Amino acid sequence: MDRKDEIIQMQNEIMQGLLRQRMQLLSEDLWGIKPESMLSSPLPQTEKDSAAPAVPAAQANTATAKKEEKGEAEKQEEPPESMEDLKKELHGYIGLDRIKEEVDSLINWIEICKARKDHGLPTPDLSLHMVFSGNPGTGKTMVARLMSRIYKSLGVLSKGHLVEVDRSGLVAGYVGQTAIKTAEVIEKAMGGVLFIDEAYALSNRGSTDYGMEAIDTLLKAMEDHRDDLVVIVAGYTELMQEFVHSNPGLESRFNRFMHFPDYTVDEMAGIFKMRCEKSGYTLEEGAWDKLKEILARESQNVEGFGNARGVRNLFEKAIAAQADRLAASKEALTKDALMCLTQADLMAAAGEQPPKEEAGEKEADADRQEEETPEN
Repeated sequence: MDRKDEIIQMQNEIMQGLLRQRMQLLSEDLWGIKPESMLSSPLPQTEKDSAAPAVPAAQANTATAKKEEKGEAEKQEEPPESMEDLKKELHGYIGLDRIKEEVDSLINWIEICKARKDHGLPTPDLSLHMVFSGNPGTGKTMVARLMSRIYKSLGVLSKGHLVEVDRSGLVAGYVGQTAIKTAEVIEKAMGGVLFIDEAYALSNRGSTDYGMEAIDTLLKAMEDHRDDLVVIVAGYTELMQEFVHSNPGLESRFNRFMHFPDYTVDEMAGIFKMRCEKSGYTLEEGAWDKLKEILARESQNVEGFGNARGVRNLFEKAIAAQADRLAASKEALTKDALMCLTQADLMAAAGEQPPKEEAGEKEADADRQEEETPEN
C-alpha cells in the first residue's frame, strides 16, 4: 500500500469514527442508552485528543450557556461611571439650562436619601419615573440615556442601559398579545430605563384600543419592579399632560416632569458648529451670519424643522453640497478646501438660490458662450 492509499484509509477511519460518535450522542439524547454496536469501534484519537475525552453535546451546550451567563454577569458588574464625569457631560450639553438644574437637584435628593438610609433614618419612597415633554429634537432621548447611567452610578439601577420604544413596540394587533409584547420589552429593560417616545399614543385611541392593555401591563411592572426599573415617557407637552391624567395609575406613578424647551437660534448655531468641529469642517468667514439667518427662518416651523434634528439635517445637506461644489471645481483639493463649508453650501442646503452677483456672473458667462458659438 503506497502513501496515498494509507492517507485515504486513515481519512475513512476518522470519518467512520466521527459518524459513530454522532450516532452515540444522538442515541444518548433520545433514549439515554449507549448501543453496544456503537461502542465496538472506538474513535481514532490523536495523542492530544486521547488526553481529553469527548464532551457530550448536552454538556457542551450547558457549558456554553454558563459561559455566556458569566460574560453577561461580568458585563453587568462593570464599575459605574464617576458622578463627576457624568455631571461634566450633562453640563457640556448646549442649552437645556433648566433641565441641568433639575437633574442636579434630583442627584442631590437621591444622595441625601441614601445617606439618611445609611444612618438608619426614615426616607421617602424614591419615585424616579419621569415625564419628558417638549417638541421633537429638544434632547429628550439624549438626556434619558444619560439618566440611565446616572441612576447606575447612584446605585439605583443594576445595569444602567436604555431601551427605547414607541407604541408599535408595545402594542400588538390581537387581544392578549399586547400584554405579552409589552412584558418582553419590560424584561429587556430590567436593570435600566425604559424610554417610551410619543407615549400619549397608547391612550388617545379610545377605551377599546389595545394600548390600554400595554398601559396596564406597564403599571404592574412599575409596581413589581420598583427597585430596578425606571420608566420615562416622552412626547408633546399638552398631549403628555393628557396622557398622565388619563389614568389614575399613571398619575400616581409619574409625578416628576421635565419640560424641554425649543433651542434658540444661537443654541442651534452652536450645535451646528459642534458638528463641524467633530467632523473636521469649518465655516468660511461670513457664513456664520448666513447660518443664523437660515436657522431663524427654518425653525419657525418647529414640528417640521425639529430643533437639533433640523440642525443635523442641514449640516448633512451642507456637506453634500460642498462635495458637489468641489467635484465640479477644477481647483486642487487641498486640506483647507475639503474642510471649508461656504455660504453657498449653506444656501444650497437650505434650498436657496445663489447670490445675485453670482447669478449675474453665470448669466454673463452664458451670454458670452452663446456669442462665441458659431452659427450653423
